[in-house]
Amino acid sequence: MKNIDKNVVMLGWVSYFTDMASAMINPILPIFIVIVLHEGMDKLGIIVAVATFVSYALRLVSGYISDRYGIVKPLVVGGYALSALSKPLIGICQGYKSVAVLKAFERLGKGLRSAPKDLMISEYSKANASGKTFGFHKTMDIAGELSGTLILFGLLWFFGQSETVIRNIFYVTLAPGIIGLVLVAFFVKDVEKKQTQASASFRLTGRDKEAVKSLFFYFLFVFFLFNDAFFTMQAKSIGIATALIPLLFVVSTAVQTLTSYPLGLLIDRFGVKYVLIFAYVSGIIAQVLLLMQQPIFTWIAYAFLGLFTVASLNANRAFISQYADNRGSVYGVFYAGVAIFAALGAYVCGVIWEHVSMQDALCFSLGGTSLLVLLFILRRVRDGN
Repeated sequence: MKNIDKNVVMLGWVSYFTDMASAMINPILPIFIVIVLHEGMDKLGIIVAVATFVSYALRLVSGYISDRYGIVKPLVVGGYALSALSKPLIGICQGYKSVAVLKAFERLGKGLRSAPKDLMISEYSKANASGKTFGFHKTMDIAGELSGTLILFGLLWFFGQSETVIRNIFYVTLAPGIIGLVLVAFFVKDVEKKQTQASASFRLTGRDKEAVKSLFFYFLFVFFLFNDAFFTMQAKSIGIATALIPLLFVVSTAVQTLTSYPLGLLIDRFGVKYVLIFAYVSGIIAQVLLLMQQPIFTWIAYAFLGLFTVASLNANRAFISQYADNRGSVYGVFYAGVAIFAALGAYVCGVIWEHVSMQDALCFSLGGTSLLVLLFILRRVRDGN
């Protein structure tokens, strides 16, 4: 890790504090919506869909702006500012619509910064070390999640699980959010601005288009994959106490923290394809474990969810860094695709859960992801690679 550029290291600390704030609210947000605000699972699905779509769709725009106009750091700083200021306001909400609006603003910030941030990391990566660099950054990112989740557990354990405590936790997220904002504004150097092309001639290259085509399987997979908010409500439904739910996220984030950098090294050594296969299989195993409806298997499911998350994101981000020319734009396309498919999937699963059953929603997810991986393997066998 000593060869990691200092700007990437500082961006890692920015992500650490920002994701600490996010992790303090993500495990309890579904409970806040369904139990405190007395909204249904379909309303939770709507909030997840809106937040996911806003978060990822804007990355298409911000990625294009980064490539076309050379504006990078201002988008990153603005994105962190939006996220830092919107999280605490969720604590004053009285209904799902206001939560959806504020969560959309919080995700708007993430969408604004993500593609330009990945572009900065890519620009500061050493030659033939993009997997390692993204692996390091993801390690810091996940370490922040782990810290935030442990803080959340401590707050719930010592102060209880009342509505007042839950609302106060949202307010507390302002502190780490502001720390991350200060770090990115004053301690991260902007990338060198490149001479831009004329707007009439700016377009994705052939390499860019091939890279985008290769991402579509992942888009379909995240459409079917059980959303992590539904993982939380499944845990609650089988009797895991609210105070212990943050520890489920600790399992997931700890696995990600421990495996992110080694997975980055494996990407550099063996290639993206094998790590993606590992990620997809991990996602399927996580859903199979949930289907067993036993607390011990749900704990293990979170570990496999962590493996899927870190392996798939590191692999796809490294793939774009290696094979795309206009990387900011392709990162944007990647995140926009995830937005559309994950948002639709969350809405569909929420409706199935609310109007049919949790079991059917889970079977829908498991069946879709399993079929996709089977088709992927058969295609590889047919093509001989």
